[in-house]
Amino acid sequence: MKKLFVDTNIVIDLLSHREPFYDESARLFSLADQKVIELNISSLTIANTSYTLLRQASAKKAKEVLRKLRLIVNVLPLDDKIIGLALNDDTFSDFEDGLQYFTAIENDQDMLITRNLKDFKASKLPVMTARQFLKTLK
Repeated sequence: MKKLFVDTNIVIDLLSHREPFYDESARLFSLADQKVIELNISSLTIANTSYTLLRQASAKKAKEVLRKLRLIVNVLPLDDKIIGLALNDDTFSDFEDGLQYFTAIENDQDMLITRNLKDFKASKLPVMTARQFLKTLK
């Protein structure tokens, strides 16, 4: 089973019903729910997504949504080693992208799924959008 690391923007597309990206993110998470693929996210994604959800809903509702998300994805740890790798790497100008990337690398992910392909040009992992990945399954 493919282990896909999902960037925060894909999670927010799903949970915030962000158009025009909602349908492709929903299909991706549906495949994970059906155990066709394995989706993994960083613990940082939980924090960033919570922040976004709290701007749209109550704290109670945001936690409820995050609880449901955890049933579908694996939450990978963000530890001292990953922070060190991101801090000492000049490849990523955006620190958060570096944290995401090194979380994926350190956890042996097969692919990184994001909407911001340009942010991961130097990736040693294959990088695709949700739409691109879904097309590979047909």
